[in-house]
Amino acid sequence: MFSVKKFQTGKWTNWAQTITAHPSEVKLPTSIEQVQQMVTSARNIRVTGAAHSFSAVAKPEQTALSLHYLRGLIEVDEVRQEALFYAGTYLKEVGPALAAHGFALSNMGDIQEQTLAGAIATGTHGTGLTLGSFADMVVEWTFVDGLGQVHIHRRGKDELSQALHVSLGLLGILVKVRLKVVPLYHLHYISTREPLSQVRQQLTDDIHYNRHIEWFYFPGCDMVQVKRSNIAPPQAMGKWQRDKEKMKVLLVENMGFYALSEICRIRPSLSQRVSAFSAANVTTTEKYGLSYEIFPTPRLVKFTEVEYAIPLHNLDTCLQVIHQNLQKSPFAVHFPLECRVSAGESGYLSPTQGEACAYIAFHMYKGMDDSAYFSWVHHLMQSFGGRPHWGKSHHLTATLVQQMYPDVFKFLRIREQYDPNNVFLTTYLKQLFYKI
Repeated sequence: MFSVKKFQTGKWTNWAQTITAHPSEVKLPTSIEQVQQMVTSARNIRVTGAAHSFSAVAKPEQTALSLHYLRGLIEVDEVRQEALFYAGTYLKEVGPALAAHGFALSNMGDIQEQTLAGAIATGTHGTGLTLGSFADMVVEWTFVDGLGQVHIHRRGKDELSQALHVSLGLLGILVKVRLKVVPLYHLHYISTREPLSQVRQQLTDDIHYNRHIEWFYFPGCDMVQVKRSNIAPPQAMGKWQRDKEKMKVLLVENMGFYALSEICRIRPSLSQRVSAFSAANVTTTEKYGLSYEIFPTPRLVKFTEVEYAIPLHNLDTCLQVIHQNLQKSPFAVHFPLECRVSAGESGYLSPTQGEACAYIAFHMYKGMDDSAYFSWVHHLMQSFGGRPHWGKSHHLTATLVQQMYPDVFKFLRIREQYDPNNVFLTTYLKQLFYKI
């Protein structure tokens, strides 16, 4: 969770504590006018969000800026079903704010600590074949460009919309965002443990007949945790059941898993046994609730992460290859792989590139060596046409970005128009988009 006190110390680190920085100054604007002034007086400035990225996309160099004081719901247009937020609003604040007006987001991920600005800029997503990322919900961007000028742009089929869709904050600082919302709805969530062979056999049906579908594959194991969520009539959970679920998440999924992870860190050779133990102890869970209550899951055990979007038609074969390799226990890894699906969406830097995709996320417990595992992941996923999530660890270079994103030069031309002095361009981002 973001801390103003820690931010003001001048030492910045991401959530996983794998990337650190010591910016020369930190800024906490309370108005858009202040954002404009800070941009015009800075040589290099980076909005750091909630620091939940595993890549260095939010790493500040000279000036670190937080939108912590630019938060909240501004207005709701009930006719258009649109809601205008300040871009610094944390995802955990969005659901309750919209619910008070009878609306909700169409989709969310399983972590809700990020800001809207960060989630949109990096293409953060949930799961569901008919649903896109947070970026896909945007109908209007209000941003401050590299010259300190404010722009309000309504989504269309124009090039600026394509560049703003997933922009990594390279065109400007997003200060307000207007989102397409939907009427408030409830979800019925069921988690089960199923054989991998059965999961693969009903893969197509599960993807098409469930609004939200998610799989957790335990490295080298034949059992998979499957999470299905679908819209249901309102049904209140009893207090005892709610408390039971909270205790389960805290004691089993966090404290218990932390203890097992520490065992693996100390004795990496036990990773396969721990993975098998975790797979064998997945229990059936069922719950009802408002969508924003069901989507998020507290993540207290720190890890590093790589995530790739691959064409959906490659998912079954990819899972087969992953299982065949990890059965041999070539890596000391016990964290489950998380598989989700997404609709294709436009945008010059969208990892989906307009095609329905499966996202597969690979994790390693913080403190354990991830180099060999993640190197294997990068090469494997690239062989399946994968593009990495911008906010997760990856091995992208400018050459690879140009190969994966055919419209990247259109994006860069627009970037240079809105940030001619490279105020938002850090060393890390230069390496991604310019051959240096």
